[in-house]
Amino acid sequence: MKVMVFVKSNARIEAGTLPSTDDIIAMGNFNEALVRAGILLAGEGLHASARGKRVHFGEATPPQVEAGPFADPGSLVAGFWLWQVRSLDEALEWAQRAPFAPGDVLELRPLMAEEDFGEAFTAELREKEQRLREQSAAR
Repeated sequence: MKVMVFVKSNARIEAGTLPSTDDIIAMGNFNEALVRAGILLAGEGLHASARGKRVHFGEATPPQVEAGPFADPGSLVAGFWLWQVRSLDEALEWAQRAPFAPGDVLELRPLMAEEDFGEAFTAELREKEQRLREQSAAR
């Protein structure tokens, strides 16, 4: 199963405070362990929300763009990993080893699989999705 692991933001991250060399080394070592275990598919850190935008969709209005920073840092995402694991329990085991400071938060969410969409995801739609994935991977 694939699991998206969200690194939640906080006031320190939103203020633009960068990690120390020791923090970068610890995270690099953790990422290396994920790679050796065959779990890490992708992962990146994100800039503070002050550098971001949101697009709000309304019923009778065109989409509206909102510039950051955004309120409530704890509800924002500061980075992510995409992991391939056998189970959510395995992902939790790895997440608990991550080198974060007290008060930091990770959120783990399984990705939806083809079967999760039910009958609405017809054979034709599955074939189209597979073609798109192949085209994307070729780039």
